[in-house]
Amino acid sequence: MHKSLIITAAFFGGLAVALGAFGAHGLEKITTDEKILHGFQTGVQYQMYHALGLLAIGILADKYKNNWISWAGRSFITGIILFSGSLYILTFLKIEDNSAVNIVGPVTPVGGLFFIAGWIFLLLAVLKNK
Repeated sequence: MHKSLIITAAFFGGLAVALGAFGAHGLEKITTDEKILHGFQTGVQYQMYHALGLLAIGILADKYKNNWISWAGRSFITGIILFSGSLYILTFLKIEDNSAVNIVGPVTPVGGLFFIAGWIFLLLAVLKNK
């Protein structure tokens, strides 16, 4: 599984760089609202942090061969999709002043919980190593 985690980490890391570039150069042409720009930037930052964390998990998976390490990777992937993904969607919904913001908004903290769970699972993987 470590190879797929590393591939996924590379994908999310590269995507974070591309989205960060879009946020810095393209998004500022669409809106100047600092709150909206900050939300997008937060999504990019957390995506990159957890792509790097996922990379570490992929590397550590050979050393810590237990289910906790797998759950850590799955949690980071889910967190990236829910947390960062919802922030990207919210950015464009807010720009369009779309009422779907109320539906997508609650997804962000759920993604954050997956990030927290991923770090806890990584801790458990190390502590429970045989």
